[in-house]
Amino acid sequence: MSETPKNTLQYRMDGPEGAPALVLGPSLGTTWHMWDRQIPELTRNWRVLRFDLPGHGGSPAYGADSVAALADRLLATLDSLGIERFGYAGCSIGGAIGIQLALTARQRVSSLALVSSSPRFGTPDSWRQRGVVVRTNGLDPVARSTPEKWFTAGFAAAQPAIVEWAVQMVRTTDPGCYISACEAMAAFDARQDLNRIGVPALVVTGAEDESTPPADARALVAGIPDARLAIVPGASHLTPVEQPGAVTELLIRHFTTTWQESPAGPPAPAPVITPAPPRASAVAELESAEQAAIRKDPYDGGIKVRREVLGDAHVDQALENTDAFTEDFQDFLTRYAWGEVWTRPGIDRRTRSVITLTALVARGHLDELAFHVRAALRNGLTPAEIKEVLLQTGVYCGVPAANSAFAVAQRVIQEETKPED
Repeated sequence: MSETPKNTLQYRMDGPEGAPALVLGPSLGTTWHMWDRQIPELTRNWRVLRFDLPGHGGSPAYGADSVAALADRLLATLDSLGIERFGYAGCSIGGAIGIQLALTARQRVSSLALVSSSPRFGTPDSWRQRGVVVRTNGLDPVARSTPEKWFTAGFAAAQPAIVEWAVQMVRTTDPGCYISACEAMAAFDARQDLNRIGVPALVVTGAEDESTPPADARALVAGIPDARLAIVPGASHLTPVEQPGAVTELLIRHFTTTWQESPAGPPAPAPVITPAPPRASAVAELESAEQAAIRKDPYDGGIKVRREVLGDAHVDQALENTDAFTEDFQDFLTRYAWGEVWTRPGIDRRTRSVITLTALVARGHLDELAFHVRAALRNGLTPAEIKEVLLQTGVYCGVPAANSAFAVAQRVIQEETKPED
């Protein structure tokens, strides 16, 4: 185990020094121990590094809210150990990290194995909703629902000790880091980039996995140019734990073959070309391009933030109901409210939600208040904080307005913070 600065990850190394490096990435809510059953065989030929996500397994709680940030921390960890080239296998969010590495650090990844993975995990709304539930109720409801999501019913009944181990792993995770990981999963979408993965890939899925079903695995294989599929019978989401022998055999076969076929090292660096100074006639064109950049259309940024704050379902419904009469107004909302104001860096989204709730109560806009209560929960406000905002509006906006607002907010909070079944 290592001391862990903010820009690296907690890790464990096993296997002979000098052997090729193989990195194993965990699933959300687990620790490096999810790979314990693979270690005896893998360490015969590889120097295996396993890592914990932030706030998992006792690792420091320095949350990361994007897969790219997690990949960067892993690369910093490998740099600190002098590991330049490596094979990589990851499960679930660990698979997302592997995809990110293959896209942004291709020269360092010799080959890739994606277990229980997907080019896009569910929907952004579902992940942000899970973050709201955890922020309100803690991790216990998620932990209690873990066995049915990770294991087949037969395995869970036959292996109660492993089920309890899984529940405790989730229960002891730092809630803030879990929420950050949910944000990372919400933002992850590699569907348009899979064709740029230039390393051999093995895609492994449990035949009974409902979280990342075989259809997701087939989407990976269809998109990655050099990929093959393995479906493991009698396994759900945490396939390396439920079917350790099958997964170990698949990994050994894949990495033995692809490592022998991979280049000995990273490609030579591209030549450095010193650009010539711009011609005088080009200066006006350059200034014009800079001015155009300043006037960049705010729509793309606006629709992105609008979806992140209000949710895909709400935005899709608003846009689907648009016709020739209302389309200009929806365009105005996206560009001005979301692209020009909500994207400004001066205050964070939590503060913007507090301001918005107050304004809506003051003006009596209860329909808008309902979906901005949902937005406030997504932006990190707790139900207790929303209550304080509404109490404050009772003083400055009037008791009747606050009374109506409390009724709306209570209904929305009950709906949004209900633990997963």
